[in-house]
Amino acid sequence: MKKLILVLLAAIILVVLSGVIVFLRGQEDTWIKDSRGVWAKHGNPKNTPQDAIEQQDLIQKAKALFNEIKNNGADLTAGPCLGKINNDWVVDVVHNPRQAIDNLPENQCADYREGKVKHFIELDLNGEVVRVY
Repeated sequence: MKKLILVLLAAIILVVLSGVIVFLRGQEDTWIKDSRGVWAKHGNPKNTPQDAIEQQDLIQKAKALFNEIKNNGADLTAGPCLGKINNDWVVDVVHNPRQAIDNLPENQCADYREGKVKHFIELDLNGEVVRVY
C-alpha cells in the first residue's frame, strides 16, 4: 500500500512539474511570423522585438512608395517592380493569388534577381502585403 501511495505521489508531482514547465516555457506571449512572413503578436507580449519594429517600418515605406506611384497614375496591373526602399529591400507588385505574369522577369525587381538586394516585399494591387521575404 505504501508503494502505491509513493508511486501515485511521484506521478502527481511529475504531472504538476510538467505543467509548470509548459506554462513557463510556453510561447503564448511572443511574436511569430504569419504565413506571409509578417511578424504578428501571439498573445500579449511585453516587448516588440527589433526585427518586428524594423519590418513594420519597411512595410510602411513599401506602402508609401506604392501609394505614391499609384497616385501618379502608374498602371500596376502587370505587377511591376516599384523599386528599393533601402539598401537591402525592394518592393514588387503581384496579383493575389499570384498569376503567371508575376513570374515574368520584366515584372520582377532586377536588383533582387541580380543579387544586389536580399529581400523583397510583395504587395497586391490594393497595396496589401502578400509576402515578405
